[in-house]
Amino acid sequence: MKKSATYRITVNASTENLAEVRNFVAQHASEQGFTKEQISDLQLAVDEAYTNIIKHAYQNNPNEHVEIDLSFDPDKLCISLFDSGTSFSPKNYNLPNIRKKIKERKRGGMGVYLIHQLMDSVSYHANSDKNEIRLCKKRN
Repeated sequence: MKKSATYRITVNASTENLAEVRNFVAQHASEQGFTKEQISDLQLAVDEAYTNIIKHAYQNNPNEHVEIDLSFDPDKLCISLFDSGTSFSPKNYNLPNIRKKIKERKRGGMGVYLIHQLMDSVSYHANSDKNEIRLCKKRN
């Protein structure tokens, strides 16, 4: 079913809402004909982006909100996560040393890298009142 559609959910910035966010993405991506493997990748990328917003944009303040928009067109799905917290600047991001992390068994710090590996395009937009991370995945 390759059609244009848009869906939106707003959740508090809390890891307690991860399952709801993951289910929201899976339900609509499945209805749009994405494979189980693609859906798993989408869920992981959104999971990482959402968790980064909770930790870094809102410093774990569960009273803040994250809006998640799914936008389907015949060629791709784009997922936008919006927050009003501290913005992320990709130019201040340094790619982690993967081998060192594995060797030292250090957790964390891999989310941005993982998001870029899982998605076809990733972009960041910030203005005075809202930040957006936009994740796009092409259909097969």
